[in-house]
Amino acid sequence: MDLVEISPTAVPPVCKVVDYKKFLYDQKKKQKELKAKAAKTVIKEIRFGPQTDEHDFNFKKNHAIKFLQEGSKVKAFVFFKGRSILFKEQGEILLLRFVNELDEYGKPEQMPVLEGKKMIMVIAPKKK
Repeated sequence: MDLVEISPTAVPPVCKVVDYKKFLYDQKKKQKELKAKAAKTVIKEIRFGPQTDEHDFNFKKNHAIKFLQEGSKVKAFVFFKGRSILFKEQGEILLLRFVNELDEYGKPEQMPVLEGKKMIMVIAPKKK
């Protein structure tokens, strides 16, 4: 048996006589349970090109709706290849249109940001 300090900030400090190994084991077990109960966020990615056609846009929009209804975040990005980086405005317009279409299912966490050859935007699901 050991003397274990339970609350050092209390006046006077609170101590308990317990088996120290069992005390450590119980603490690890409680932390593991809390970690298992914590919500895990899933991020699904959807890739566009700067000249994405209407049908492809709608197809990807429907996938995004499904992901948002499942509770996942959606990371939409426009990938610029070669000289298509000249159409940055077109990519931004595409992403903003995408967010407007998904307005009732999710809200944007950040506005479109250009990182290298990708213009990225993250959309979080709306709470029910």
